[in-house]
Amino acid sequence: MFQRLFRFCMWTMEHVYVWIDARVKRDIDKELLGISIDDDFGQMTRRQLCNHAEHRFGLEKDSMWNLQSTSKIRLACQLARNMRKEVQVK
Repeated sequence: MFQRLFRFCMWTMEHVYVWIDARVKRDIDKELLGISIDDDFGQMTRRQLCNHAEHRFGLEKDSMWNLQSTSKIRLACQLARNMRKEVQVK
């Protein structure tokens, strides 16, 4: 029962965060954690970044957008690991 309540709270907070995030003016990311960010990615909105990832990895429309934040990070880590394995095999 508490898990459903916690999930509902997380869902609500996530939607509030997205709503606020869409209205905040921010600097364009040129670098994150020492990694240079391409200009097109630096200027993309959260929605655009999700759409790009969906297109790049052949995911269904809005599948990335509808994932919770931790799940997005988990997916990105797995995709990075898979890409590293592909490079090592070649």
